Amino acid sequence: MTETTHMQTPPPGDGAKPRSPEVRLAADALHGLRQDLFHDAFAYRPMPRMSVDGPLTRRLPGRLREYAAWTPHAVIAAAALFTLLMATVDNEREAVLLGPLTVIPILLTMMRPVGAFWLSMAAAPVSQVFGSSLNGYPWQPASFACHLTVLTVVAIRTRPRTAAYMWAVTAAYGFVADVVFGPSFYYGDDTAPMLVFSALILLVVAVWHTRREARQEVTAQQTVTAHERSRRTLLEERTTIARELHDVVAHHMSVVAIQAEAAPYRVENPPPELEKAFATIRENAVAALTELRRVLGVVRAEDYEAPDAPQPTLADLDALLANVRDAGLSVEKAVTGAVRELPPGVELSAYRIVQEALSNSLRHAPGASARVEIGYVLGGLGLRIVNGPPPAPALVKPSPGAGHGITGMRERVSMLNGEMTAGRTEDGGYEVAVFLPVTTTTEDAS
Repeated sequence: MTETTHMQTPPPGDGAKPRSPEVRLAADALHGLRQDLFHDAFAYRPMPRMSVDGPLTRRLPGRLREYAAWTPHAVIAAAALFTLLMATVDNEREAVLLGPLTVIPILLTMMRPVGAFWLSMAAAPVSQVFGSSLNGYPWQPASFACHLTVLTVVAIRTRPRTAAYMWAVTAAYGFVADVVFGPSFYYGDDTAPMLVFSALILLVVAVWHTRREARQEVTAQQTVTAHERSRRTLLEERTTIARELHDVVAHHMSVVAIQAEAAPYRVENPPPELEKAFATIRENAVAALTELRRVLGVVRAEDYEAPDAPQPTLADLDALLANVRDAGLSVEKAVTGAVRELPPGVELSAYRIVQEALSNSLRHAPGASARVEIGYVLGGLGLRIVNGPPPAPALVKPSPGAGHGITGMRERVSMLNGEMTAGRTEDGGYEVAVFLPVTTTTEDAS
């Protein structure tokens, strides 16, 4: 018996040895260098204007704020003028050639930052050839200032990794210039100062980049957190409203079911059609009540206990005002129109709105006076709760959860298709105005 072994030839590349971490690190570095400094090196990237929403710029007049937005461009232009003056002072004869070589790279950083870096690198040996080697090598003084400026601006406009690659290329150029060409004819070596100064500048820029990114991340996280907090508050308010209205709706549905069951016994010899209709009404009422309790169980907290007392109405408003007066708020009530009984949902929402508005007055305007106005009109109910300014505004401390009460009031008004406005008054107080529509019914309930 012969055993045959089939050898599979691995496809090209699959049998290669895995690269070591050092090789992978070098390959990643070369890829990043090519991506940051060679890919679209001369791409057009105009420098945006500075934001004028800072603590200082926002105080400037409108015209000056427009000019302040160009501050970075003006600083770069001033740096270019400074290097031009340096080139003119150091090399009066060659200023016509050396001046543009120091000015153009700096100005180019406002449009093509990476291209400006390469132009500055190319300008350095040209300036050395046509300038005096006694002033500095491998950078002339003007070229030295030009290259530091270009490195700073480009590092600010790009990212820390690009700045590291630019510093490495600068160091490589200085090393080659010193080893290959330096010993024969140069007088002073400024490679070390260039590397030290540029490293310090790029380190500061990298720290600035990191701090700005961290601040942006924190701001974004705070925005998300505020949105989630607002959404959670809204859901909590809706849950509270659903719990409170449950007793009102459940009571009416129970009454409907009981009356539908008892109605056929109040009529002697009712026709079968009438008995069937009342039975259908009772079944629908019981089914609706069961569904209401099931849905409410979804939004009800585990530790929630149904209140023993009935839900409050506008008839209980005097007791609420008495409690508020005992808490230190001077409040008065004014009622206009013919007082009448309103639907339980409207009564409950109106009571809660007045309660929350007065609580806000106690919290945000201690010592102030308040006024509650209730207007019974033909189409509904009007509410106006207004308080004056606090006697000592400087002593009022920020209250946690500010704004949640307004959210709850708006939810109640929106549930009843009403209208609400809330805001500061001219004297520094606060006013809440609400209108809750009520459907008018005739005596025959039509």
